[in-house]
Amino acid sequence: MAYILQVDFNHEGPFGTEMVDAFTDLANSINEEKGFIWKIWTENEQTKEAGGIYLFNTKEDAENYLAKHTKRLNGFGITTVNVKIFKTNDALTTINHGPMG
Repeated sequence: MAYILQVDFNHEGPFGTEMVDAFTDLANSINEEKGFIWKIWTENEQTKEAGGIYLFNTKEDAENYLAKHTKRLNGFGITTVNVKIFKTNDALTTINHGPMG
């Protein structure tokens, strides 16, 4: 069992390869977070949204990262952050080839 952290927010850009250039250092730093397993980065240039789907070992790890990430986003001027935390169902996820780490 692990925990999914789903985050999205309004984002004016950059997107695509420019987003890679802008956030590679951030992506590398996320790998060092306690309990972090993986992240899928999300973006939608048409609706001006970005975010991510994260997998953490524990709910506490997800909540601790969320507090840090929300503070970081606030520093970027992003004040509205949509968040959900879910427990995974590993048995069903495995049947559907989910990357459980």
